[in-house]
Amino acid sequence: MDVKKKHEIEAALAMEAQAVSAGHLKEENPLDVSDGFGAFCEACRRGDLKVCQEKISEGVNINARDKFDYTPLILASLCGHYEVIRLLLENGALCERDTFQGERCLYNALNDRIRNLLLSYDYAKSTNPLQPLAAHITSLLTRPTPKTADITITAYGQTFYLHKFLLAARSPYFAKKLAAAPSTTTWKLPSTIPAESLGVALQYLYFQEVSIRRALFGLSDEQELVVLNGIDRIGKQLEMERLFEDITEVSDRRLLRQRRGEELERGRDQLHGWFKNNVLRFKTTVDTDKVDNIKWDRDNSIFADILLRADDDDGDNVQDSDGTDQSPGPSESSTPPVRTTPGALLGIPVGPVRARSPFQQRTPRKSTVFPAHRAMLLRSEYFLTMFSSQFKEAQDTPHLQIVTIDCSPAVLETILIFMYTERAEFGLDIAIDVLFAADQLFIDKLKQRAAIIISALGNGTTSAVESDNPRGTTDADEPVDIYEVIRAGWDTRVQRLEEFAARYIAYRLENYIDQPEFAELVQDSANRVKARQETDTVELVDDIRYYLSERFRLRFEDSGLDEMMDENAAIQSVADADDDNLFDAVGDSSLADQLKAKAKAQELLEQQVPAAGVIRNLDGEEVGDEFAQDAMNYQILLGKIDALLEKLNLDA
Repeated sequence: MDVKKKHEIEAALAMEAQAVSAGHLKEENPLDVSDGFGAFCEACRRGDLKVCQEKISEGVNINARDKFDYTPLILASLCGHYEVIRLLLENGALCERDTFQGERCLYNALNDRIRNLLLSYDYAKSTNPLQPLAAHITSLLTRPTPKTADITITAYGQTFYLHKFLLAARSPYFAKKLAAAPSTTTWKLPSTIPAESLGVALQYLYFQEVSIRRALFGLSDEQELVVLNGIDRIGKQLEMERLFEDITEVSDRRLLRQRRGEELERGRDQLHGWFKNNVLRFKTTVDTDKVDNIKWDRDNSIFADILLRADDDDGDNVQDSDGTDQSPGPSESSTPPVRTTPGALLGIPVGPVRARSPFQQRTPRKSTVFPAHRAMLLRSEYFLTMFSSQFKEAQDTPHLQIVTIDCSPAVLETILIFMYTERAEFGLDIAIDVLFAADQLFIDKLKQRAAIIISALGNGTTSAVESDNPRGTTDADEPVDIYEVIRAGWDTRVQRLEEFAARYIAYRLENYIDQPEFAELVQDSANRVKARQETDTVELVDDIRYYLSERFRLRFEDSGLDEMMDENAAIQSVADADDDNLFDAVGDSSLADQLKAKAKAQELLEQQVPAAGVIRNLDGEEVGDEFAQDAMNYQILLGKIDALLEKLNLDA
């Protein structure tokens, strides 16, 4: 870094520090000495993807710094954990050039691969993670089809088509007004407020990035004053206190970015709160054979215009007459208790289950129904096509139509939370189901989020390029079914999962290579090549070979074997020398020094031999040390791969 550049950064940092101390700017990297953040930093230092993902899900500040002035991103970059760095960046970690922490992160990157990854996520080249949600809501203001608006506002010849649930979520004024009169379809603007002021307020309410300069463009000084007064008045009337402040032009790029980010987060939180208190509050679980009895009026208090249904998988649970459940364990059933909800669904009959015998009765299958709003479901191309077509789901009916989604209630709830709030916080237990459902509904961002969770939480206590034990041993209870994961990656076309699965298998290959399921997986990989030729490779096998090489290469590099080999060679030359040739081995020294050198060399060599146990390779043969074991195991595993390919008659 040249001197001029250094002085520019120092000056910018000084100005930034003044703005932070004056309260104009928030510090992007605040000090955090909590135990939770300390555990997060330690996980980044060790490359523990699983703990990192868990801490992120708990809401840890990903851009904070510890007592040593290190951010999690700097620690992961310094220690060379590529997959952890990618996880941090995908979850909003900042690496902005021309800032102190950003330059530190880039300067301390362990290698060019990590540095290039950091540069690819430079803030100037990326967008706010909430921008897709904001862009969709903004588009609702001008989207002509499909029709989703349910309230109109007319002012001075201009008509705005709006959505009650958004008005209620974003404006306390509309929340109270619509709660008192949910059937309202029009709203009259006070004559003292110009249409331009209303337009600015609605754009702000619908997450559009607005500025006072664009609002006043082409107006005279007198007209500008009228519009400004109108914006101030309508902001107070709709109880949007930050409206006027947030649209004011500022020259500071970071302050402008901060304001925009804060408003998007605040709006997201408002939508999330409204979603929980209305959509989730009014979901109901009933017997599947009674779903058709649900009649929800189109005029309802939460302005829902569609019902989504998800069925439980377990419809054959058996209970004894005393109520003892004879169904599979809880891991195979997630049916919530039957609930009765307020509003239009109140009183849905859920009668007693008729016993199949004097001693047993079969629990009926359950379905969960969620009220929803088409305006938010349009984020999915599946629903966009459905509601824009001549399908019956696009037609207006006296009662809300029910659309069945092929997934479990827990997965459907996760999808709805994402589409309303951009939140995607779910566990490994439903991650693959979410992946398939998101693929079915064409929600690419949720697919990628599911893939991140699978590859982070599913890899135990290690990074994706390291094993929890380089020797290849794993816990008896694997955290993921790797066969299911790789097939899910194939079926949903998610390259990240294919790479993760190949890496996962390579680091544990001795546990999989002899399994019939693994042979079937290799055959399936070969069959994925259309019009396969004899010379075509097997993609899965190629990937496993690559990561197997990486596994043992990292093992040797981390051990410092090269330096040790050089040192051992010198020691061995001294230890092997007899008394007559000892002088030549160690150089010009006294006889006493020569004898001491030989004794020391012999002692060092003896320390290289393990004190307990015999080291064996995968074939059970005794080997000299762990490095010989690794070298032989690598060749043994490669040989087993070749033998498997020959058995399957595959030339790869």
